[in-house]
Amino acid sequence: MNHTDDYFYLGMITKIHGNNGNVTAFLDVDNPLEYQSLDMVFLDINNALIPHFIESIKILNNKAILSFEGINDIEKAGALVKAELFLPLSLLPKLSGNQFYYHEVEGFTIVDEQFGEIGLLKEIFDYPNQSVMQVFHKEKEVLIPVNDDIITKVDRNKKTIHVKAPEGLIEIYLNA
Repeated sequence: MNHTDDYFYLGMITKIHGNNGNVTAFLDVDNPLEYQSLDMVFLDINNALIPHFIESIKILNNKAILSFEGINDIEKAGALVKAELFLPLSLLPKLSGNQFYYHEVEGFTIVDEQFGEIGLLKEIFDYPNQSVMQVFHKEKEVLIPVNDDIITKVDRNKKTIHVKAPEGLIEIYLNA
């Protein structure tokens, strides 16, 4: 089941914490402290997103100790272990300037300083050491690294991303 259209992955409940229903979750986000005032989170239970209200949340590094309403013993808490946590996209902190979430720029036009308009951004592949933008120019795939030196401007109004591709990169793909 694909939740990613309206929700983003926040993390996963990793274990029970204590014996009164609390759980520990790993938060897979850049800045966990941005989520310390959450009052609700969606848990993926049998491929359905079920809202759970948070009574208390303590964040330490990338771990959160959560106490949920109605979960007050080890059995109930144990049933939540390995459940993934999701939040609606509307709760993502807004990014500005050249910072962006991958889902928000799909379909943007990629324009290179030298080459000009390359094409539409189809997808961003998040590889371990480097994320790349997949762009098609007349049906030929062009992969452009996502990094601050290459992305010169993100224009949300015009839905364009301006890049300064490394010399020869675009040609490699188009002449292949």
